[in-house]
Amino acid sequence: MSRIGKQPITLPAGVEAHIAADEVTIKGSKGELTSPLFPNITVEQEGNVLSVLCSDLGSKKTKSFYGLVRALLASNVIGVTKGFEKKLELRGVGYRAQAQGKMLNLSLGFSHPVEYAFPEGVDAVVDKSIITVSGIDKQKVGQVAAEIRAFRPPEPYKGKGVRYVDEHVAMKEGKKA
Repeated sequence: MSRIGKQPITLPAGVEAHIAADEVTIKGSKGELTSPLFPNITVEQEGNVLSVLCSDLGSKKTKSFYGLVRALLASNVIGVTKGFEKKLELRGVGYRAQAQGKMLNLSLGFSHPVEYAFPEGVDAVVDKSIITVSGIDKQKVGQVAAEIRAFRPPEPYKGKGVRYVDEHVAMKEGKKA
C-alpha cells in the first residue's frame, strides 16, 4: 500500500475542490487545474481535507496509481496557491536571452537566434543571465525549463551553456600537452 497515497491533503483557505466521476478540479487564487482519476481510485472531501481512497489493493497497477493521484492533487493545490518556478542560468560569452510577450529570444552561439514560444499558462522573466520560468502547472513549468535547457546543455570542459541555477556540472580536464 502506498505511503504517499494514505496522507490527506489539506486545502488552504480560498481553495476549492470539485470532485467528478473521472476528474478532480482544484480552484484557487492563481487559477484552476484538473487531474484525472484512474479506475478503482476515488477522492473524498471532508471539510477542507481531501482523501484518496483505493478500492482494489490486489492490483499492482492500481496501487501505483494510488500514490500518483495523491501527488498530482497535492501539486495542484500548491500550484493554485503559490505557483511553481524554475530558474535557468546562461553561461558563456555572448549568450543572451530576451523575453518579449509570449516569446523567448535566445542567443546561444549559433548562427541564428533561437526563438521559443511559451505554452498557455507559463511565463518567463529574464534578469541579466537568469531566466525564471513560472506557472501554476508543475509539469508544464518543468517541461518548458527542460526544453530551454536542451537548446544548449552545459558542456563539461568550459561549462558553457544553459543550466539550472542549482545544477552541478562535473568538469572534465582538457587534453594534456
